[in-house]
Amino acid sequence: MNRVLIIDDDKIVRLSLSENLKDHGFLPLEASGGKEGIRIFQESNYPVVILDLKMPVMDGIETMRELKKINPDVSVIIITAYGDIPTAVEAIKLGAYDFIIKPPDYDRLVLTLKRAAEKSELDKKIKTLNREVETSLEYLLGKSDAMKKVIEKIHQISQSDFSLIIQGETGTGKSYIARIIHNLGKRANHPFVTVDIGALPESLVESELFGHEKGAFTGAEKNKKGFFEIANQGTILIDELQNMSSYMQSKLLKAVEEKMIVPLGSTKPVQTDVRIIGATNSDILKRVREKSFREDLFYRFSEFMITLPPLRERSKDIQFFAEKFLTDAAEDLKKPIHGISKETMSLLENHPWPGNLRELKNVIRRSVLLSNEDMIRPDHIEFLIKDTDTTSDTEGKTTPLDKFTSLTLEEAEKMAIKKVLDITNGNKSKAATILKIDYTTLLRKIKQYCI
Repeated sequence: MNRVLIIDDDKIVRLSLSENLKDHGFLPLEASGGKEGIRIFQESNYPVVILDLKMPVMDGIETMRELKKINPDVSVIIITAYGDIPTAVEAIKLGAYDFIIKPPDYDRLVLTLKRAAEKSELDKKIKTLNREVETSLEYLLGKSDAMKKVIEKIHQISQSDFSLIIQGETGTGKSYIARIIHNLGKRANHPFVTVDIGALPESLVESELFGHEKGAFTGAEKNKKGFFEIANQGTILIDELQNMSSYMQSKLLKAVEEKMIVPLGSTKPVQTDVRIIGATNSDILKRVREKSFREDLFYRFSEFMITLPPLRERSKDIQFFAEKFLTDAAEDLKKPIHGISKETMSLLENHPWPGNLRELKNVIRRSVLLSNEDMIRPDHIEFLIKDTDTTSDTEGKTTPLDKFTSLTLEEAEKMAIKKVLDITNGNKSKAATILKIDYTTLLRKIKQYCI
């Protein structure tokens, strides 16, 4: 049954409403005025309230305000005399769901109540879903105050179709955030396409973005769709936006404004419907001031902006991610490592992390590979330091982790495997035992690194 609270100072009106609503499957409870209604509402939150507009002591508007303070999602239906319609309309502006003229048309009232109850239930489900999403995003992105602000912005932007720019240092997770925004939005069931401008030769950028016709240039042996067509109805992420030439900036601006592109070698425009996200590791506003990035394109893109804080400004998240990466690496490398010592964690938390989360992930993975214990300790990191850098640190120019992270993950893994194979005179079984990784994993790594 649908519960309804009736607040009206007229006993006859309350009784009439109550009896009629019971006949339609509702479970009404009566209150003789605003103060009593608020007390009942506080004790047992009702999804829908029928509220008289004109009451002594506390009128309908004041009562509704108090009800909304207790539960902003409550659906309030105002009942009013014909002459009070302007006031009822004002109540709608203040948050009432609808109003009904006395004496009520019960068919209309019942329909309105059902819709109001559905709205309250939907609002409740949406709030629950948003809390679940927020909790999930905190697990994915971190729980620091800085990332909570980013998560709030993700909620704000994901349900819209705004273009946006995500800026942050290398390794802060710009592409990851862009995909989360896509997955939470209305385009989630359509393509998400990433274009790395920095990785494309300048001569191919236009063709890759907009496509080309057969014979458009030397080597164009057949028609090819560009990323804009491939991403149609979905999202296109343009990474390293700051590296786009002024010529391509003007072409992109036209595509954004007209929502259509023209493939190279064609005269026929192609309609496109894409959401565009730009990502940059530069201060894009500084680029605009320096005239290296078009101001008009910037304003087209920056309907919304998210700046990702570097890891050194969110030290609260370092332990969270270090333990998360440890679990992933231990599972992947099949090593029984279950924790990070306090000393090692202190070292991690005091490192400036120029490579941000990407660097932290590599550090943890290397440590897991090299550890022969059930815990990551400082000496595991020191072992790697000695193998990777012989430069003296006596002058204080670099920290141990600066030297430690000078190698890529692949270089560190390859070096460690080669060293252990040298120690065991090429005995792979012994090497796997020393490295504490599965024998098949070692064979795969040997093949991968051509050892």
